[in-house]
Amino acid sequence: MHAEIPFYGYRKAAFEAAERGWDISMKQMLRVRRENNIRALRLPPPTSTPRTAHARYPYLLANREITEANEAWQVDITYVGLPGGTVYLCAIIDVATRRVLAWNLSNTMETLLVLMPLSWALERYGIPELINSDQGSQFTTVDWISILETTGIRVSMDGKGRAVDNIYIERWWNSFKHEDLYLQQYVNMAELRRGIERYVHFYNHRRFHQALGYRRPAEVFAEHTGGRASTEMQALGA
Repeated sequence: MHAEIPFYGYRKAAFEAAERGWDISMKQMLRVRRENNIRALRLPPPTSTPRTAHARYPYLLANREITEANEAWQVDITYVGLPGGTVYLCAIIDVATRRVLAWNLSNTMETLLVLMPLSWALERYGIPELINSDQGSQFTTVDWISILETTGIRVSMDGKGRAVDNIYIERWWNSFKHEDLYLQQYVNMAELRRGIERYVHFYNHRRFHQALGYRRPAEVFAEHTGGRASTEMQALGA
């Protein structure tokens, strides 16, 4: 029964069992589920929880064609379900060249999840004109905003509920999940971290990209930057 309706808790499971003709009370159902380590499937916490009070920043990519490396970066967080629980992946991508610049994996949503890849990318790839994110709490902290403002980076944020505003990083999530994550079925963070590192290298250096005229992101980025910053990021692990 749990395989059919994995999102039912013990109370609803008891009602379902009674409807199927089984004589089992809620207490008995609770005990059986505990003994067999059965838990209701729950959605993980949202990765983009807006703060109730923070400065609002405009969306700066509307009707704008991004043609140069480091003209605009996009950053986002997604979650990955592992047998041991949910972990969080942050990535930064260069819009014009589609190169994944930096990423970080953590089992918490603390600010270091986003600050570490940001620092790494700025150190190795220079300062972009702007960085676009959603309005999630990680991207509205004093630490995040102060780094952008003190380095002269313009802050751009999606409109509320408009994931399409961050479309390039959303497309990368889709590529990573369908071309690697769902196929590999990683069982722990160590395996996942190695898998992400392997896939990012494949995506940047080997995967043909239609929007780039079937060239690779690293190749196009190098052309835009005079061959700079060819090193690949190593896993951070917050």
